[in-house]
Amino acid sequence: MADRVDSRPPSVRIAAHYRDLIAAGALPVGSLLPSNKSLAEEWKTSPATVTKAMGKLTTEGLVRGIHGVGTEVLGSPVALSSGSQRQDRGQQTGSSWGAGERSDSHTGALVPTPADVAQVLGIKPGDKAGRRTRVYRDGHGIVAHSTSWIPAEVVALVPELARSERLQGGTSLDLIARATGRRAELRRDKTGARIATAEDLALLELNSDTVAAILVLTAVFFDHDGRVIEYGVDLGAPGRTREDASELIQ
Repeated sequence: MADRVDSRPPSVRIAAHYRDLIAAGALPVGSLLPSNKSLAEEWKTSPATVTKAMGKLTTEGLVRGIHGVGTEVLGSPVALSSGSQRQDRGQQTGSSWGAGERSDSHTGALVPTPADVAQVLGIKPGDKAGRRTRVYRDGHGIVAHSTSWIPAEVVALVPELARSERLQGGTSLDLIARATGRRAELRRDKTGARIATAEDLALLELNSDTVAAILVLTAVFFDHDGRVIEYGVDLGAPGRTREDASELIQ
């Protein structure tokens, strides 16, 4: 049980206790928490306080109440990955998915570029480029909507990049490297935040009247000659977090 000197309100302490257990894997997905009555007795508090704590975990997508059964653990949401993390994962595993993720709604086409994309690719606004999109999901819903922009001359050499289907044989960067010899040797990442626009809400499958802040992650991949071979834009769903880990050299 949580430390008794903890000065946080009981509902916050209870929610934090079970949040930590879920994150650590001590409570597997599908397991049931004790009843609210049992928790109230264990924590020496009221059922209303326990209900408030469970409400916090429900809002965070960690648990759900099942009428007549109890409170079921859903697990921890997958964190939002940057383009560089997905590239690293793709090189190591052949897939850009994180643990517990899947992707769907894969599209590919040659389309006119908006001004911001054209600037990154070094072409004129309205010139065509390859655009690939997909949606990453986990058990809690959408993790991110991801778009990759690829120069038209690259797509001409790798035509599957313009097809609306899941890529086979690796990531887009893998296919580009094998077909053209142009490998990603430098990447530039940026992370920003904004209030979701109407277009963002549609891509993230949210109601049009939703007001929420989202993370916007971009990654530009360059070949040996400094030419852009891909520009990725990930829109993180509201509530998703970014995590990084680094080895510290003593």
